[in-house]
Amino acid sequence: MPKRDDIKKVMIIGSGPIIIGQACEFDYSGTQACKALRNLGYQIVLVNSNPATIMTDPETADVTYIEPLNLARMTEIIEKERPDALLPNLGGQSALNLASELSEAGVLDKYNVEVIGVQIDAIKRGEDRNAFKETMHRLGIDMARSQVVNSLEDAEAAAKQIGFPVVVRPAYTMGGTGGGFCYNIEELRTIAARGLQASIVNQILIEESLLGWEELELEVVRDAKGQMITVCFIENVDPVGVHTGDSFCVAPMLTISQELQARMQKYAYSIVEGIGVIGGTNVQFAYNPKDDRVVVIEINPRTSRSSALASKATGFPIAYISAILATGVTLDELPYWRDGSLEKYTPCGDYVVVKFARWAFEKFRNVEDKLGTQMRAVGEVMSIGKTYKEAFMKAIRSLENGNPGLGFVKGYQNLSLPELLERLNIPTSQRQFLLYEALRKGADINELYKKTAIKPWYLEQMLELVELEKKILEYQEHVLPDELLIQAKKDGFSDLYLAQLLKTPEALNRKQRLDLGLTGAWDRVPVSGVADASYYYSSYNIPDQSQASDNARKVMVLGGGPIRIGQGIEFDYCCVHAAKALREMGYETIMVNCNPETVSTDYDTSDKLYFEPLTLEDVLNIYQKENPLGVIVQFGGQTPLNLATALERNGVKILGTSPSTIDMAEDRDLFRKLMERLEIPMPESGMASNLEQALLVTHQIGFPVMVRPSFVLGGRGMEIVRDEEMLRQYVAAAVDVTPERPILIDRFLENAIETEADAIADGTDAFVPSIMEHIEQAGIHSGDSACVIPPKTIPEKHIETIKNYTRKIAKEMQVVGLMNMQYAICNDVVYVLEANPRASRTVPLVSKVCGISMAKIATRIMLGEKLSQMDLREVHIPHFGVKEAVFPFPMLPEVDPVLGPEMRSTGEVLGMASTPGLAFFKAEEAAKAPLPEEGTVLITVNPQDRAGILEPARKFQELGFKIIATEGTGHFLQEHGISSELVAKINEGRPDIVDMIKNGYVQLVINTPIGKASAKDDSYIRKNAIRFGVPYITTVAAALATANGVAARRQGHDTLKSLQEYHAGIKACNDRNS
Repeated sequence: MPKRDDIKKVMIIGSGPIIIGQACEFDYSGTQACKALRNLGYQIVLVNSNPATIMTDPETADVTYIEPLNLARMTEIIEKERPDALLPNLGGQSALNLASELSEAGVLDKYNVEVIGVQIDAIKRGEDRNAFKETMHRLGIDMARSQVVNSLEDAEAAAKQIGFPVVVRPAYTMGGTGGGFCYNIEELRTIAARGLQASIVNQILIEESLLGWEELELEVVRDAKGQMITVCFIENVDPVGVHTGDSFCVAPMLTISQELQARMQKYAYSIVEGIGVIGGTNVQFAYNPKDDRVVVIEINPRTSRSSALASKATGFPIAYISAILATGVTLDELPYWRDGSLEKYTPCGDYVVVKFARWAFEKFRNVEDKLGTQMRAVGEVMSIGKTYKEAFMKAIRSLENGNPGLGFVKGYQNLSLPELLERLNIPTSQRQFLLYEALRKGADINELYKKTAIKPWYLEQMLELVELEKKILEYQEHVLPDELLIQAKKDGFSDLYLAQLLKTPEALNRKQRLDLGLTGAWDRVPVSGVADASYYYSSYNIPDQSQASDNARKVMVLGGGPIRIGQGIEFDYCCVHAAKALREMGYETIMVNCNPETVSTDYDTSDKLYFEPLTLEDVLNIYQKENPLGVIVQFGGQTPLNLATALERNGVKILGTSPSTIDMAEDRDLFRKLMERLEIPMPESGMASNLEQALLVTHQIGFPVMVRPSFVLGGRGMEIVRDEEMLRQYVAAAVDVTPERPILIDRFLENAIETEADAIADGTDAFVPSIMEHIEQAGIHSGDSACVIPPKTIPEKHIETIKNYTRKIAKEMQVVGLMNMQYAICNDVVYVLEANPRASRTVPLVSKVCGISMAKIATRIMLGEKLSQMDLREVHIPHFGVKEAVFPFPMLPEVDPVLGPEMRSTGEVLGMASTPGLAFFKAEEAAKAPLPEEGTVLITVNPQDRAGILEPARKFQELGFKIIATEGTGHFLQEHGISSELVAKINEGRPDIVDMIKNGYVQLVINTPIGKASAKDDSYIRKNAIRFGVPYITTVAAALATANGVAARRQGHDTLKSLQEYHAGIKACNDRNS
């Protein structure tokens, strides 16, 4: 069936900011969809609020709107653009929910917009718990016993009828948001209330517990003819009870019989046919081996996290194919490398894929490392090997958490077997490492199976690794026998892990391996649905199947590995731009990365993709195979930077800024001496390797100080220390502090304005497109602070100073490529805080607001071009962009949502408008519950913030808001002429703050904690604001920005503009001024 020609313009809705449960896999799927549909000749209108993605680049779609994803904004865009069709199943849950809302509001009918790919009633059949249950009943497919309810009372009645334990599953959510297992009525009340709040239709399913059953997934693709194929069979190694996003999983299914796979495929086809999806659908089953019962858990009538994994695991680009199928093209019209056309597709890889999640528990104080039905992972890695053991070990080293292998992690080897078994009672992020040590100490496999429900086959495979490791340990400080080294390499032991086990240098193990002829060998994963494409994985179990070209113009780009807090999708954005720029310049591109969610690991982003861990061994093997003219390390975040010096030492040519410059920027002593030579102010600072040194430094500097480890991203381990007791606690808790990696101590600049500048440098000059002004004051990590471009309140003299300092530092350090500078303005003095001679997380933001492709230009410079050859000039930006961070606190309800110097956000949004106030309002609207335009504001602030809160409080009063305040804050406001109604704190009488929030009487919470006691005492205010969907603010600066944003919104709406129109406005404005 040929593509439809009655449709000309298609609207695609993205998934919004990166959050737990909805991450960068939707940047990958949305980008693929745009590419597929534009190739077919359709005009694309893209809507997304996330500036960090390739998807929202102006070249990806014909028209791009970076706007909040809500009904009102979508309606405005549809009214202006008049698309013929809406494709909603490639933007995660956000896009599906919006499509349903647009339909229910009559917007789609009013403007004659047809939904393609998945019909609105199909969304309901897949997402609405009642409709899905009815469909399964009609199809005769078994489900867990369950009841759909809309109230707590009905939830309790359903649970009593079904019998505890039960699981709560909210409708129209992703990542298990709001759900969980309940073992008693009290837990049910808590989780059911959370689930009803999370569901846009106030609906939850109370379901019988399938805890411990096997969890299995199928990725199915269907076309308009009703032809169906199964792209991938995924086996979750963790059982039901651990969310699939947290679960360790494999493809193909390694322990599931062909009969059971065929049975599930038959059920999946009936379900997909019954729901009526065109494109990809994820179907999740639970299987009980005790009675051979199979039940369907749920489906996702859209591309999902599992779709991205299945795509990369099999070479079948599900999102790309789904977008094409949505236009009427059918599977038999698309090519298949093996059997001609795609309806004949079957999974056929002779390799094993392992997916392992990456968590960020270390970022949050008081968080409980416990895995359940609500997803908690922030990212994931995928590895490919010829055997399960090889793929498993590759996945472990891909995680980049300091553990190159399974053994000797966090001192678990020092625990007794009973202690290890006790820790295995509850699923945690450390489960595999604990199992490894338990097996080393002789744990019984059947006992471990009973505790974890991880099948004996996987435990036996792990035991084989343990036994091999025991043999290796017999040769500590000696050379390993050749046959043992060969076996270790075949089973996935890395050079680095062997070096740690043997207590010998990694280089020695590498030399022995190479002398034995154990060089890297690669095989290909062919890509289906397109002509002649493939990517590569390594194995020590095969002869080499990969041919390297003899092209001298070849460049290798190192990706960022797993997404994590502090190293997000922004770095993948830069890597993709590098590949694009190199291709445009006529270079062959080689990409190395292990993240299945990203655009960089799409089969056609680079000329050749190696799906490999980012370790010295793996990168060197590829480098020696391909022999490129150089490697780009500065775009992938800290991951490739940590490898740069060792790569250079091994003869690798690093393109752009030298590793020695990168190290110099991290060495505070060297960097301070450079600043002194350049006569650029820095806050007083020092370094300490122990408590005695730390006390001496702080005595010289004076409290408060900012303390942090060296060589980290995302403010990891950074704290503001206000007294000696806090310092002693910090040093006592610090790990891996050595003279080579000391604690950095800086004077903390109170009440300073923090700013950033991203620059492009060529070794002799630097270009700064714009300055970013942080809305939060110094002390909040730059990744968590809202910021505005161009700056709003910074005097021109300081802007010029910042640009001059940036140019001087870039020139002196001979930076070639990108550089990020962080400054603080305190008492009318501009201080340098730090220099990062690499890509930063703000590069996509600056690029989009200023209309300049920074990563592309930097790539050209790294390959030898000069700034003087480019038509780059400072321009006036006639609009404002405000970035706001998005946090995972709703998924971590036990965590206090207070901001500080350690980064905690998972993603970001961008608001663009003609004024900073409106841009801020739009950013807040996109990030969380929109700011209220009327109603009641609760203000309760720390005594030292009371003077600062007067201005925002007055503004809210002038805007007609009712103010309620706790006793201390309320009296202070009264003394300064601001009327407020007093409200009791918890345990001080009823109704209290929580009652007011729960009852819907509060529309905005302003609460600024500081100090250990206050942060603990007040956390219930912030936690309840999150729980009940009330916008909350924890800094005075953000409170003022909020008041100004609401005031700007009340004065009128902005003209709706696409990103392309904003960029045209920059050109028009500057053409007039030139």
